[in-house]
Amino acid sequence: MNPSKMRHRMLYVAPMHLISKQLAAPLSKALQEKYPHQTSARVIEGDSVKVLRGEFKGIEGKVTNVSTLKRGIAIEGIKREKLKGGNVDIYIHPSNVTITALNLDDKWRQNRLEGQKPTKTVKQKPAEEQKEAKPKETPPPKEKKEETKEQKPKQKETKAVEKTAKADKEQKSPKSKKSDK
Repeated sequence: MNPSKMRHRMLYVAPMHLISKQLAAPLSKALQEKYPHQTSARVIEGDSVKVLRGEFKGIEGKVTNVSTLKRGIAIEGIKREKLKGGNVDIYIHPSNVTITALNLDDKWRQNRLEGQKPTKTVKQKPAEEQKEAKPKETPPPKEKKEETKEQKPKQKETKAVEKTAKADKEQKSPKSKKSDK
């Protein structure tokens, strides 16, 4: 197969996590100055973008929808009229746009753009409180050993009682058969 066919095939059969990565667009020069180590970002709803190539070149607007299936983004103000009436969104590939303003509602995304490692939202106690709490919560290990020793004889006793009960039944059943005859 020639390389272009292979490339198209790989894009067509790509898993969703790779398709999602392909929906990134370059940042504008102003945003690249603000976030020096970032040159591009994944486009999400609420970002403002400017179209650089194609029929709608020069149009700016907010992203209204991101479609991984159509591999494109719908931009506010870019629509096409249908023959029967009504308007339809036109999806533009993110490589043909540049991001002019970011939607920073997501704290994870904001930390990622600033170069910090995204942190989990779990609250952690200060180190001093954790050290004091550990000795109080853990029971001494000797008590556990004593409990297990006490449980083992009980289990043996119940097995012994069951064995004797079975033996008694076996002994009684042959005698009763003989007495019936």
